[in-house]
Amino acid sequence: PTALDVTIQAEILALMDRLKRETGTAVMFITHDMAVVAQMADRVVVMFRGKKVEEGTVEEIFENPQHPYTKALLAAVPKLGEMTGKPYPEPMKLLGTPDKEIVPIKGREETLLSVKNLTTRFPVQGGFLRRTVANVHAVEDLSFSLNKGQTLSLVCESGCGKSTLAKVLMGLETATDGQILLDNKNIEHIPIQSRDTQTVADIQMVFQNPFDTLNPSMTVGRQIMRALEIFGHGNSDEERHTEMMRLLDLVKLPREFAERMPRQLSGGQKQRVGIARAFAGGAKIVVADEPVSALDVSVQAAVTDLLMEIQREEKTTLLFISHDLSIVRYLSDRVMVMYLGHVVEMGTTDQVFAPPY
Repeated sequence: PTALDVTIQAEILALMDRLKRETGTAVMFITHDMAVVAQMADRVVVMFRGKKVEEGTVEEIFENPQHPYTKALLAAVPKLGEMTGKPYPEPMKLLGTPDKEIVPIKGREETLLSVKNLTTRFPVQGGFLRRTVANVHAVEDLSFSLNKGQTLSLVCESGCGKSTLAKVLMGLETATDGQILLDNKNIEHIPIQSRDTQTVADIQMVFQNPFDTLNPSMTVGRQIMRALEIFGHGNSDEERHTEMMRLLDLVKLPREFAERMPRQLSGGQKQRVGIARAFAGGAKIVVADEPVSALDVSVQAAVTDLLMEIQREEKTTLLFISHDLSIVRYLSDRVMVMYLGHVVEMGTTDQVFAPPY
């Protein structure tokens, strides 16, 4: 249940635990979420690079871990109240995470994106004639702004409108009412196929599932070069090849990965390719839709730090969509909380995470 929001995850885990007790069924739980392990398991087997490195009861593994990888897993997830612009904990260095001080980007006053009273509804059809009988209110009267170089995190549970908002920003859906101003240009009613190349390049997306976003029949390098070609970068394949190599360097992938096929990459490596592709057009705004929820915790740490490092280097504005409050606190300048399509709280990270919640 790691790709689910925390409220739905709790319901699924409670259901599985009840069914296990009622039926007496043994459960083999495969996960990278150590909090879930602590809640659900009796015994734990830890694997690293295809081999078992540690085994024991939950108490033994959590209270006295022996292998460096187990220690890294337990330390990899930031805890609420501890992560306020600090790097991930020390044991992550065992897995190659850069030992860097993370300095939050506060954002300049220049507003790149302004959303005003945005509403998106979807018709519900019924009856013999398939007439519209109701509307699903996905996003209702939503207003916020994004400044240059700033990270705004959007937090809400499943079905509360975050994915709809992302789709409308990208042009995959269009708004029912309200405005989206990108560099003072209205884009709320322009579908992606009708947007000009510069608008498409200006606002890009890193998707949740890196396993479904790459073309399985095309090399990594060719996919990045294809994005560069679409965005009009360079006058020749030689120039685009040079930029493709720079992007691989940017996301910290070896240059020889240009010749690899997606099936030869791990989940974290695929997500790095997705990030490279999102930045290929010199994006002003990157929408990251739960970009680490499908990855194990040690890779989550590395990819999150990578996003922040690239954001600083490229001066990019980031809309980070997540249900993981610890990561949200770690990287955000501002936080927006949605519930049932409405904003219920918005402010700086310190304001939103301070009582009375």
